[in-house]
Amino acid sequence: MLKRFAITLLAIGYCCLGLKAQEANSMPQVNDIDTVQYLQNVVVYGNKPYGNVIPSQLLKGKQLERLNSHSVADAVRYFAGVQLKDYGGVGGIKTVDMRSMGTNHMGVFYDGIQLGNAQNGQIDLGRFSLDNVEEIALYNGQKSEIFQPARDYGSAGSIYLRTKRPRFTGDKNDNLNVTMRTGSFGLANPSIRWEHRFNRTLTMSLNAEYTYATGQYHFRYRKVFSDGVVAWDTTAVRKNGDIWSLRVEGAIFGTITDGKWNAKAYYYDSERGIPGAIINNVWKNAQRQWDRNFFAQGSWQKLMNERYEMMINAKYARDYMRYLNPDTTLMYLDNKFWQDEIYISSANKYTILTDWDVNLSVDYKWNYLNSNLVNFAYPTRHTLLAALSTARTWRGFKMQASVLYTHVNDRYTSRSGGIVIEKHNKHLNKFTPAVFLSYQPWHEHDLNFRAFFKRIFRMPTFNDLYYTDIGNAGLRPEYATQWNVGALYQRYMESGWFRGVKLSADAYYNIVNDKIIAVPKGTGQYRWMMMNIGKVKIRGIDVTARLAFRLPHDIVLEGGINYTYQRAQDYTNPADTLDGGTYKGQISYIPWHSGSATIHAAWKNLDLNYSCIYVGERYHNSSNILANHEQPWYTHDLSASYLFNFHKTTLKVTLEVNNVFNQQYDVIQNYPMPGRNYRLIVKFDI
Repeated sequence: MLKRFAITLLAIGYCCLGLKAQEANSMPQVNDIDTVQYLQNVVVYGNKPYGNVIPSQLLKGKQLERLNSHSVADAVRYFAGVQLKDYGGVGGIKTVDMRSMGTNHMGVFYDGIQLGNAQNGQIDLGRFSLDNVEEIALYNGQKSEIFQPARDYGSAGSIYLRTKRPRFTGDKNDNLNVTMRTGSFGLANPSIRWEHRFNRTLTMSLNAEYTYATGQYHFRYRKVFSDGVVAWDTTAVRKNGDIWSLRVEGAIFGTITDGKWNAKAYYYDSERGIPGAIINNVWKNAQRQWDRNFFAQGSWQKLMNERYEMMINAKYARDYMRYLNPDTTLMYLDNKFWQDEIYISSANKYTILTDWDVNLSVDYKWNYLNSNLVNFAYPTRHTLLAALSTARTWRGFKMQASVLYTHVNDRYTSRSGGIVIEKHNKHLNKFTPAVFLSYQPWHEHDLNFRAFFKRIFRMPTFNDLYYTDIGNAGLRPEYATQWNVGALYQRYMESGWFRGVKLSADAYYNIVNDKIIAVPKGTGQYRWMMMNIGKVKIRGIDVTARLAFRLPHDIVLEGGINYTYQRAQDYTNPADTLDGGTYKGQISYIPWHSGSATIHAAWKNLDLNYSCIYVGERYHNSSNILANHEQPWYTHDLSASYLFNFHKTTLKVTLEVNNVFNQQYDVIQNYPMPGRNYRLIVKFDI
């Protein structure tokens, strides 16, 4: 049934896109007020008119620097429709959930190649510093570009991280940037970046960063029972939240005739305390976690002739994680995991007409997980993906359609007492379609209406399937079906005090079926198993607005607002409707209302910035009763920076005050977040 549906959709897309070609009227060039354009040497990067059928939410350049954000996770909080799970402090693990579909439905791409974690499917965005990131783009559905690997079609939403590329002025062949951050929680965070130009076609960059923090901060913790009785109200110091980490990245960039290539190596090593939840008057935990992540990746892209373009990507990754719980009153654990990944991809784009392209991408991925767990399954996963897609413009329409074929082969062993009982070999074959459409009714006005439909799934992780005594090898994939309609209007003026406006609004409806959740195993509440019993329906609205002004005396003023309304309900069990039931309850940690605001003012070398994040009331369980209620929280952040020029050297000094009003709040229940804190940043550019 699904195969016929996918083939039918693709056929309809081709029929629509195969209409008689007509030359589109030339449209005026509109500059996006969120972007900065670079012209370097004689190389110009650009997109075809249909490149952004569904535009991304974008943070880049100076705008990204101004957000009082240390890591990528801190920055993505300012996107509409995103919920950040933050377990507190400098070293707390941070993951992202888009439009309430779950963390594992989010794809994270680093310079065009997806970051993987076959073990648990979650990418800790806290380990990616903004020192080496030039742009963060958020896409709902998928990236609006057909010339991409098949893996890019395989997520319900995507975050693309683009690292900084070397740029040189005049005859300069070297750039050096040295940054030092210090502040609250014992933070010491130096970093260095060196860029070198070998010749006109070859450049390189090297970036290293060290982070140390004690992670200790005061917090007030107050618990009130449902009858109004105060259980406790105290002030304490958050312990075991320390971290040290080292990140090193090296990259080389080259250009060839009608093409380009790059290669990158990344290494991250860290040790952190896990402060844990504060429950039953336990204020300190002793759990520790060690991570070592390495990957090497490369990309090669070339225009073979005037119609055919080819891109090849490849990657090898090796990850190590150790989790230690020395508390024997609970359960002593010293778990170690090693996972390997090999990935190769080929994308092939052919131009049929000036405004009509087709693309065929084929990817192969191999994953293996090893552990010191007793009776572990040692799983291996082979994944083959093939995506056929097309893009076309016709009059005011921009259209894209794709179908993704996924073949998964899992191999694992069943063991008992260390003895192999049986070897297993499981196969999965799925077709999933997507259709994207936008329409600009008037060429003289940059007003676009857009819509998309996408059906996608995510495979159960190795932990879901094979974790000793918890995993369930019979799990089915978790499916997501997405509908979206929206509009975008933007206008840019080159003179006058009002310089630009950008407004967008989207309404969406998502359904997640066969949701994978942990349920009690047997009669003992202390033993759990992963099961496909969940169903969630999500209805939401995302609204964004940005304004730019050029005031007298060369004062630049910019502002932005994001707002999200979400109704994400649990439809798992229609019989569970009694008091405290979960049927149609708002799912855990999803607020009905959330948003953010930013204001930036600049005068000569002085920059002032304000940002605010608001998360409304929510529940930490789908049972929406008073005992599970979580209060709204908000934070206000301020920063001021000044740029000093010394001949060929610049010095930028920034002072940040975060959580100005010392708001006491939890993102996750019983994980208190820091109150007011400070950071001083000194940055040299040579």
